[in-house]
Amino acid sequence: ESHRFAITFHRELRDKAMTVSVLDDVEGVGPKRKRALLKRFGSLKRLRAASEEEIAATPGIPAEVAHAVFETLRALG
Repeated sequence: ESHRFAITFHRELRDKAMTVSVLDDVEGVGPKRKRALLKRFGSLKRLRAASEEEIAATPGIPAEVAHAVFETLRALG
């Protein structure tokens, strides 16, 4: 029983650590939009390589938010 609690605790810690990203600082991107972007592109690296149009083509991502995401990722290099 205690092993199950320990495993659950560590999974929650891991999930929280994995959800912290540069996308948290983009206005208009909350948990749902972040999930949608990462689901579509698979990784932050692939998202950084995407064009603004590709980001905007993600369901639930309006053009203004796609622009903000694109500019934020571009500014990071």
